Amino acid sequence: MRWKLLLRPSWLALTILVFAFAAACFTVLGPWQFDRHDERTTRNEAVRESLDAEPRPLTAVLPDGQAPDERSEWSRVTITGEYLADEEVLARLRTVQGEPAFEVLTPMRTTEGRVLVNRGYVRPGQGSRVPNYEAPPDGEVTVTARVRVDEPPPGDRDAVADSTGDRPQVYSASSELVTEATGTELRPGYFQLDAEQPGVVNPLPLPRTEAGPFFGYALQWLAFGVMVLLGWLYFTVRELRPGGALRGSAGHASPGGPARRRKTVAEMLAEDEAGDGAGDGPIGDPIGDPGGDPGATPEPADPSQGRAMRSQDTRTIR
Repeated sequence: MRWKLLLRPSWLALTILVFAFAAACFTVLGPWQFDRHDERTTRNEAVRESLDAEPRPLTAVLPDGQAPDERSEWSRVTITGEYLADEEVLARLRTVQGEPAFEVLTPMRTTEGRVLVNRGYVRPGQGSRVPNYEAPPDGEVTVTARVRVDEPPPGDRDAVADSTGDRPQVYSASSELVTEATGTELRPGYFQLDAEQPGVVNPLPLPRTEAGPFFGYALQWLAFGVMVLLGWLYFTVRELRPGGALRGSAGHASPGGPARRRKTVAEMLAEDEAGDGAGDGPIGDPIGDPGGDPGATPEPADPSQGRAMRSQDTRTIR
């Protein structure tokens, strides 16, 4: 039965690998890219809407200390309070417009509690040192900022960095990390200052509202899953037919004769050399002895003709 060929360990291993990869494409890789596309679309819509929307009080957008989410992120809010400059923290190893930067995270005391304000960024000085930058203003101020969701802590290092300066440093813009670094209890999320606001250093740019390549990547993963299944089906049908590649390569006997083995490259080259050498050999003398010296001059049958030829050769030599 040709079906037994499909029960070979090598074929079963290939089948398991193909179906596992296809399942990953359909259930993990493709949906993962679709989710990223949806997240990017939601963010772009929120950014576009916030450009024309009027800022609202913080308590109207996030009442009762509510944590921001993807629906409220990027909303513009107004916050009234007093900067706590002594509890300021720097976020290190940041990238702004393709260049390294420090982000300045300053807590603010408000009537609704303490919130974390991102005052913008500064470029590192010589030797990646923190440069001098403007301190936040004293007294009560009212600022306009955008709601941001806390960034996740880094997974491969401590959340709070070892710092030799006068300000602690963290690796993510997060109210939880600043709370851990300063001991100041802050409400969830942080608030990114707009340009020309009291206390802003260099305002962070808004993200580009581009869809990105995620939707195309999702379609590619789905196409890969379909392709491997079709390829497996093609080779399966091919092996079930007479003369399949597995039958020939495995050395199974054909119904009409002994087993056939595919020739190696060395064997084919040896046969070619043997075939080329079969036609080589000395060319026989059509007049004299075929077994004689091929370089010897054949003797003519008439002696007088031989003497005339030798005389001509002698004159030629002289």
